[in-house]
Amino acid sequence: MQKPNFEEARTTDKRSYETKKFALEEKYQNYFKGKTYFLKTYGCQMNEHDSENIEAILENLGFQKIENYEQADLILLNTCSIRENAHNKAFGMLGRCKHLKEKKKDLMIGLCGCMAQEEVVVEKVLAHYPWLNFVVGTHNFYEIPKLLVRSLKEGLQVEVYSRERDLVEGMPTHRAHSYKAYVNIIYGCDKFCTYCIVPFTRGRQRSRTKEAILEEIQNLIKDGYKEVVLLGQNVNAYGKDLYDDYGFGELLEDVSLLNIPRIRFVTSHPWDFTDEMIDLIAKYPNIMPSIHLPVQSGSNRILKRMGRRYTKESYLHLVTKLKEKIPHLALSTDIIVGFPGETEEDFQETLSLVDTCQFDNAFTFIYSQRIGTAATKLKGQVDEKIKEERLQRLNEKVNGYFLQNNQRLVGQNLKVLVEGRSMKQKDAYFGYTETNKLVNFTGENIEVGEIVSVKIEEAKTWSLDGRKSEDFKASR
Repeated sequence: MQKPNFEEARTTDKRSYETKKFALEEKYQNYFKGKTYFLKTYGCQMNEHDSENIEAILENLGFQKIENYEQADLILLNTCSIRENAHNKAFGMLGRCKHLKEKKKDLMIGLCGCMAQEEVVVEKVLAHYPWLNFVVGTHNFYEIPKLLVRSLKEGLQVEVYSRERDLVEGMPTHRAHSYKAYVNIIYGCDKFCTYCIVPFTRGRQRSRTKEAILEEIQNLIKDGYKEVVLLGQNVNAYGKDLYDDYGFGELLEDVSLLNIPRIRFVTSHPWDFTDEMIDLIAKYPNIMPSIHLPVQSGSNRILKRMGRRYTKESYLHLVTKLKEKIPHLALSTDIIVGFPGETEEDFQETLSLVDTCQFDNAFTFIYSQRIGTAATKLKGQVDEKIKEERLQRLNEKVNGYFLQNNQRLVGQNLKVLVEGRSMKQKDAYFGYTETNKLVNFTGENIEVGEIVSVKIEEAKTWSLDGRKSEDFKASR
């Protein structure tokens, strides 16, 4: 049994990992042929992409995916630890699984992902969920075949490494989309913001080699993919741990020159966003003018307590440069309210920053304590009712700008990558613009996976409605 240790994770050497190639041992091939699995994913795009890898591993084991967890032979939860709400949802699901296990003794259940990296979670599992088959962390979910098979003979298997082990290339992937693909470029984070658990659950930053990334994208292009999303907790720190003269700017340009129609990336830290990156985004039309730039707070005092390493003024200066150089830029962000010590004056500074930036989208959160992070020791914890009231006021303001920005697009023809048929509107399709806005639209001769021109007819707070237009040819 290998349990996580946050103190060990904090002291990990930045370059303690090695790269190896994934290979499923022959004895595990189709080991579970005829069995079914249900996989529930919580969290961000990184978790979603991990699940794409996990699904492929399970299917190599012989499992077939089903959508009803009550009928599955294996239930696997791939979890997130950023917010307390994600914890509660995952443990609630485990509670439902327990009742199923009592009726179906041979049911297999596993917990993996970020929650598994937390010491308190593993201790809770050992105390209250010993009927699980396995718990595996973010550093070694490729070991699921071994742990699952072993659990059938020996019971609960817990293998959660605090230190990063190997950076594994060649993982099989069951892509969730046929035309848009996630591509990891860097794992983990070295920033250690005081509220954030990512450096403990995902580890220190480890960059993939440029050769491996470019090869993966070239293969995606051959398979007909139109869009790649470069993933990392802090993508613009790419290469700092691996190269002396090659960073995210160089990688972004190399990916652009592969001529895939659309390139996106998340998430960026304002401290690492360089002028070179801005110039490259402006230069290459296949790098989408949509940037997610978390600010977290508009108060310098709170930013310092958060350990964010920039000021409100420097953030606004960066936003100004982005908007000046990148036409039609859409800017999104993350904002936390109720951080320890936040006063009404601090909160008003956040509202003022929102008025200045007028974000196209924002993910807003109430601060929740994550055990092991420095912020749990800060004085001045904010009352929950005050947090909720501030979140409501913040959401009212950001939602107003979402609608206002969308209304400016009415009457325009926008390029949309068609992702599928609408679930809500009959004979309608949905897709995303270059600025990552959701569009529901109708029209004739529409094929999923193509990029079409759509004339926007109506704006809503979180989406646009329109009709396919022939006013210009969508070249990408």
